[in-house]
Amino acid sequence: MKGRNMTRWRDPAKDPRQAPKSNLITPEGAARLRAILDHLLRVKRPAVSEKVGEAAAQGDRSENADYTYNKKELNRIIARITYLTKRLDELQTVDRLPADTSKVFFGAYVSLEDENGEQVQLRVVGHDEIDTKKRWISIDAPMAKALLGKQVGDEAKVLTPNGDTFYTITAIDYTG
Repeated sequence: MKGRNMTRWRDPAKDPRQAPKSNLITPEGAARLRAILDHLLRVKRPAVSEKVGEAAAQGDRSENADYTYNKKELNRIIARITYLTKRLDELQTVDRLPADTSKVFFGAYVSLEDENGEQVQLRVVGHDEIDTKKRWISIDAPMAKALLGKQVGDEAKVLTPNGDTFYTITAIDYTG
């Protein structure tokens, strides 16, 4: 069986992509997702729907590239709206600080020092808020799992492609 969407078979029990993701999100992340959903519903979908209608009015749809492109775009927008609606219903917004702010928990800004003395600053956030430019990592990431529950001065061992790397926590902050 061949097709452009065919990939090699992976055992779902062993595939890390099938692992359940946490349903936690910060208030800022939830607001961002709601803003995206609102933009798609109020601006994008009506504009693309109008383009589809205009292209359909031109006649033969089978050879109308404008109709085909805009119809595919409309389907992508509808799929994204459906996904965001379901995802926002599943998410739990964490809007309060943990009882012990001296330890690393969800939403923490963490400053680390690696074995070479290089400083790394990151934030532990939900899966839907990952941003590599800001160094926001998912709570499901191996690095975050190694840091959870640790205090300033503690060491965290993280398995990397180059082997085990050790990080020392130099600061923990929840205000950003």
